Formats: sequence, structure tokens, C-alpha cells
Amino acid sequence: MSGIIKGTGRFFRSVVAETKKVSWPTRKDLLKYTVTVVVTVIFLSVFFALVDLGVSELLRIITNG
Repeated sequence: MSGIIKGTGRFFRSVVAETKKVSWPTRKDLLKYTVTVVVTVIFLSVFFALVDLGVSELLRIITNG
């Protein structure tokens, strides 16, 4: 049981050490990346909504026509 506790402590110490080595983005970079992701998600959502509406309308015309 004490081996598990020692191993867990060693694991968390190594996690902290690795986290300190990470090159974190600046606030400016983070804002730029966030805006890029949000704009991309909005664009793709609108695109696929329009494709869905088009395909639905096309199927409606084919099946009811």
C-alpha cells in the first residue's frame, strides 16, 4: 500500500515539473486562437445548416414532386 502512495506522489511531482517546462501562450496569442476557433465554429455551423436545408428541400421536391 505504501508503494502506491509513494508512486502517486512521484507521479504528481513529475506532473508539476513537466508543467513548468510548458511554453504557455501569451494573452494576445490566446485571444487570437480563441477568436479563430469561435469564428471557424460559427462559419462551419452556418455552412452545414445551409447544406442541410438545401438537401432537405431537394429531397422534399424529389419525393413530393
